[in-house]
Amino acid sequence: MARYTGADCKRCRREKQKLFLKGSKCESAKCPIEIRPYPPGEHGRGRTKDSEYLLQKREKQKAARIYGVLEKQFRGYFNEANRQQGKTGENLLRILETRLDNVVYRAGFAKSRDHARQLVKHGHIALNGRKTDIPSARVSVNDIVEVRPSSRNLTPFQVAAAEAGEKTVPAWLESIPSKMRILVHSLPERQVIDTQVQEQLIVELYSK
Repeated sequence: MARYTGADCKRCRREKQKLFLKGSKCESAKCPIEIRPYPPGEHGRGRTKDSEYLLQKREKQKAARIYGVLEKQFRGYFNEANRQQGKTGENLLRILETRLDNVVYRAGFAKSRDHARQLVKHGHIALNGRKTDIPSARVSVNDIVEVRPSSRNLTPFQVAAAEAGEKTVPAWLESIPSKMRILVHSLPERQVIDTQVQEQLIVELYSK
């Protein structure tokens, strides 16, 4: 499957804001966007005309990059959100938030979504007692996500347990670091999703 293999920090600079793709590096003074707060490339500092289409396209790209989703899959999520009751944009963000890799990241068990995706792919995570190696698997209310017993002594999870409490966990999740467990109490509403995305622009883009 196609996957972006370039520098993640270029993606943040392209969107002119931090997408928090590199974990702790994004919080440090070494973050490239702090040093070069303009898009990469020869004409990065040049002025661009922000047309309506460009703003919509950039917002879609931003959301896809934050959650690590490719175009085909992102479009599929939008179509699913459009079929559901309620606001399409909010439905879309809820779908993205309930991905297993995002849940592992939100609970503080991984330093970034890329890291969480890798942990899931390598079979370290169980969903409702069954090993799940599909990052795009979705959680539901009352689901239990946990690190498999055979993986709990691995360094990433030991670090996560030691740093428990340093990261704010969304209200719809409950993290239990001592048991390497995550409880899903509800599905996220828009007001508790802190992703800096204007979802209405994405809806307008795909509705053309």
